[in-house]
Amino acid sequence: MIYRSKAPLRIGLAGGGTDVSPYCDEYGGSILNATISLYAYANIEPITEPKIIIEAVDRNEHAEYDLANEIPIDGNLDLAAGAYNHIVKKYGAVPSGFKLTTYVDAPAGSGLGSSSTLMVAIIGAFCEWLQLPLGEYDIAHTAFIIEREELAMAGGKQDQYAATFGGVNFMEFYDQGRVIVNPLRIKRRVLFELGNNLVLYFTSTSRLSSTIIEAQAKNVTEKSEKPIEAMHQLKKQALMMKEALLKGQVDEIGPILDFGFKYKKQMAQGISNEMIDNIYDAALKNGATGGKVSGAGGGGFMMFYCPGNSRYNVIKALKEFGGEFRRYNVTDHGLFTWSI
Repeated sequence: MIYRSKAPLRIGLAGGGTDVSPYCDEYGGSILNATISLYAYANIEPITEPKIIIEAVDRNEHAEYDLANEIPIDGNLDLAAGAYNHIVKKYGAVPSGFKLTTYVDAPAGSGLGSSSTLMVAIIGAFCEWLQLPLGEYDIAHTAFIIEREELAMAGGKQDQYAATFGGVNFMEFYDQGRVIVNPLRIKRRVLFELGNNLVLYFTSTSRLSSTIIEAQAKNVTEKSEKPIEAMHQLKKQALMMKEALLKGQVDEIGPILDFGFKYKKQMAQGISNEMIDNIYDAALKNGATGGKVSGAGGGGFMMFYCPGNSRYNVIKALKEFGGEFRRYNVTDHGLFTWSI
């Protein structure tokens, strides 16, 4: 038997950063995101040898361990190791040795939630194999606990829930880890227009998001007025985006993105830089009406809203910066598991 799972990556449309503690614990956070047709995959094959074999195909990383109730967290394939250790500790030893193979359609540090989506996919594969009784909220919360608490990886809360639930969601984040996922019923023509007009551009650079996120958290802890006000405005942006999508007011999406990007840059140093600003300015000069840097910022993917047929001029203009464009569709499904 092979136990498989796939979970979609996401694009953050509004409210980015308000899902990060301590801001969301003190003020409450709001995020609007959508999953796209780029995925993280996990496959578990039970083997007769008493071994644990982990292979990240996209990263050319491989590790082998003797079958045990805990394997080391040593900087090598820590997401997989952390997921295994948590599951064994909570649900008991696995029935045999196994090989875990993973693959992600976007690199780490891309800003599309790839690390958290991979964690969700790995947990999903274990759920399929071991028949664990976990619902959507349980899986997302488990992924969050492993990443943010047990592995001490800096970050927010939205990625785990987006990957698990899928679709277009307005998410609310409160203290004590409380999360509410509100699926939005967006008209199909609006989703098609969103996918057509929202250009996804990879800057060909990745970044360590933890540095930016730690700076953002420090600003909140120290009660820095300007960054906190910026986060309040981004929370307002999430409501603006929610209303525009539900009402089908697609021409407002670009200006709402532009509104948010101006405030996002005020949350912490490193979110933008000269390269990002130059790319952003070139996109707007060639027809885009707004955009943003994905995830924590500093590099990775950017996206631009290009109304009408302006996407072609924007794509042509941005080629000189050496990045690449990714085709995608907005998806309506989250984590899916199966066995063969």
